[in-house]
Amino acid sequence: MQRINRFQIRSVPGEVHTLDFDGRRVDYWAPPTPTDRLLIAHDGQNVFDRRTATRMMTWKMAQSALRVSEKLGITPPAIIGVFHSQSDENPWGRFKDLTPEDVFKGGVKPLGAIDPTFSLDQLEGNKYLSQITDDIAPTICAELGLEIAKLDKAIIGSSMGGLASLYALGKRPDFFTTALSFSTHWPIGGNPLVDALINGLPQPSSHKVWMSHGDKGLDAEYSPFQKYADALMIEKGWHLQQDFMTKTYSRSGHNERSWAKYIDQPMNFWLA
Repeated sequence: MQRINRFQIRSVPGEVHTLDFDGRRVDYWAPPTPTDRLLIAHDGQNVFDRRTATRMMTWKMAQSALRVSEKLGITPPAIIGVFHSQSDENPWGRFKDLTPEDVFKGGVKPLGAIDPTFSLDQLEGNKYLSQITDDIAPTICAELGLEIAKLDKAIIGSSMGGLASLYALGKRPDFFTTALSFSTHWPIGGNPLVDALINGLPQPSSHKVWMSHGDKGLDAEYSPFQKYADALMIEKGWHLQQDFMTKTYSRSGHNERSWAKYIDQPMNFWLA
């Protein structure tokens, strides 16, 4: 781990710290007082810093955590934003990181426009997840003086990051308590992908799952797959509005502005 930078966000106390983990950038922020909750976010470039964010729009995740926590009367969670590895030299980096590796290597067929030169053997979802749980999160928690085993840990992401969040909860239910999945990109695998990820989740008991999408642009394609996922969740014994929430947001699309507008609701669902 190497320290790169630190910066401030308007209306957010303290600083965001930027670290390098073997070539992967990670930003993190923590409240000034010790917390017992940790939120880990995919696509870290869109979490805190508008200079790295898509269309210079972040999720305003720290601001949301502060608002919701104040209303609930609790200490806000620490937040870790993990950047994907896509670059000019590694154009498939995000896809490699966020695609549920075991699911597609296990027989689910990718649908849509996939470069014929790309091989599923190149997927690195398991390596990416292990880097988060075994290196990034423990290192940052140690720096903050937090005992990671005692933290309530959620993982959050959108689109492919939504898939990766559900996959992470299924792979590591011992580590994560909650998956917050926005605009889950079901069309890349269709109903077989829904089957694999929902059936891969832990049995409902001490975990939570949030899934949501909009009705504009790419998000408009998600409804039939999400309805199928919702039915499977209920069939598996998840309790709607208790340990499982599903939402469709009108006039909401597949972009950071839309997700930032409603992030308070899934944040409250997790923290309450």
